[in-house]
Amino acid sequence: MNKAILSVDDERIILESLKYQLTKNFQNEFILEFAESGVEAIEIVDDLINDNIELLLIISDYLIPQMDGEELIKIIKDKYPKINVVMLTGQANSTVINELLETKLLNEVILKPWSEEELIKIIKKYT
Repeated sequence: MNKAILSVDDERIILESLKYQLTKNFQNEFILEFAESGVEAIEIVDDLINDNIELLLIISDYLIPQMDGEELIKIIKDKYPKINVVMLTGQANSTVINELLETKLLNEVILKPWSEEELIKIIKKYT
């Protein structure tokens, strides 16, 4: 079965950085998907699952268009509870983050700006 990682961020420069780092480290191991909004992310998740591709990890920003990262995570985890989620953010509410971590909806948080080494280490932990 093919396996995938999805990154969600509305800032194109962030997605480009993630695309570069993930491609450099994982291009032969995983299908790499990228979304600029929560709605687009949900469509990609549904498409991957419908195509029998195992989505191992979602890396999502907190502030994204149409819905925030908290809402996106809750929708995804409600439909697909086994998918791991890491939040990559510079502006998340610490109360919300702690609640998501405590309820196991969120696996980890990476603060922006991030180091490639930290990102890759965390991805390897969940893939």
